Amino acid sequence: MQNVERKNMENDLMDKIVSLCKRRGFIFPGSEIYGGLANSWDYGPLGVELKNTIKQMWWDRFVRSRSDVFGIDAALLMNSKVWEASGHLGAGFADELVECKKCHQRFRFDELGEISDFRFQISDLNQNQKCPECGGELTTPRKFNLMLKTFLGPAEEKANEVYFRPETAQAMFVNFKNVLDTMRPKLPFGIAQTGKAFRNEITPGNFIFRMREFEQMEIEYFVREEEWKDRFDHWQDEIKRWIGDLGVDLAHVHEIDIPDGERAHYSKRTMDFEYDFPFGRKELYGLAYRTDFDLRNHEKASGKNLKYRDPDTNEEFWPHVIEPTWGVDRSALAVLLDTYRETGEGKDKRVYLKLPPKLAPYQVAVFPLLANKPQLVEKAQGIYNKLRVTSYELRVTTDMRGNIGKRYYAQDEIGTPWCVTVDFQTLEDDTVTVRDRDTAEQIRKSIADLDAYFGEMV
Repeated sequence: MQNVERKNMENDLMDKIVSLCKRRGFIFPGSEIYGGLANSWDYGPLGVELKNTIKQMWWDRFVRSRSDVFGIDAALLMNSKVWEASGHLGAGFADELVECKKCHQRFRFDELGEISDFRFQISDLNQNQKCPECGGELTTPRKFNLMLKTFLGPAEEKANEVYFRPETAQAMFVNFKNVLDTMRPKLPFGIAQTGKAFRNEITPGNFIFRMREFEQMEIEYFVREEEWKDRFDHWQDEIKRWIGDLGVDLAHVHEIDIPDGERAHYSKRTMDFEYDFPFGRKELYGLAYRTDFDLRNHEKASGKNLKYRDPDTNEEFWPHVIEPTWGVDRSALAVLLDTYRETGEGKDKRVYLKLPPKLAPYQVAVFPLLANKPQLVEKAQGIYNKLRVTSYELRVTTDMRGNIGKRYYAQDEIGTPWCVTVDFQTLEDDTVTVRDRDTAEQIRKSIADLDAYFGEMV
């Protein structure tokens, strides 16, 4: 069985990914030694490398390599008036919660159809609809605000209430004037930010797909109203190119225009980029045309002038906004799922992550053929030390555990593209074997040529 395709992969792909992530140090259950915390996950040594590489790739591509996008890093806690002006403290940022009167299981009303045969509107809910878990009677849906609340100062009273941000967007609108005054940009231009956001989800789950604490990469791109369609198309293309760069097959991604009545209250057009997750087709990224809703509302609520003044005509107006949004955790999950491969059967079965070299936590692994031979160990350590200080910052690891076959297997599972093995021939002619992850084929290379070889390959 060669390179099993996703469409033929077993139904337990998600279980395999969760197991691999725990076993190989990508992602651990949060607070595990105390029994865990529901839907809380910690990134381990390899997971944080993957996650940070994704974020750095994004920042390099959409901020550092562009002259029209400026980065910020805003506080997690903001004045509560921000969330009043944005509408997050109102009914617009709430889910419909349904609870079973018997087993007390809680469900998001709009997701009942995905876990049972429910197909009805809120107005149709009556005692004939039963809990999909136990068959008990459901309560009438009620609004459940997704904001996570805390308090500043020693007293837990109304005046000291603050909220962890549920998105990164509002900080970019609140800092719009600061960026204008300091950077003097001309339209069109964007403000970018990566960082944590928090939502008190009713039903988080599916590993790192939906969590109460998650990370976003987001841009608010300010444009003239008459230009929004062209700019929307531009960011649509940018998102698709980004997905390809992650090594995710675009055949597994679907662009969905969200119809009237289902979009956020501020949006005039929204497009979701949905991915074929094992648990169903779900949103991976989003692209929204927010009009001038945010700047207009923040100006009204704060009393500060948040208009843009055209330097050529002196005209003053609120720019409109195109908002591309990328989820960091969902990016990592899609990459892991899409690059998972199995080849062979039985004792010849091999599992590997076909990660693009630029994404792999380690790009090269160096080890001796035998860990109990000092000459081989010393030679391997020298190559390891040399490759670690390459000008292109090659990510290198070494491994002395088990036999050579087990070491290859371990590096395959974590997605290391190449393994360099020092053997007895190395001691004679200064050549090593370089093994390719995807094909398992080996070639011999001179130690002196490794730096240039991996530089070209990476």
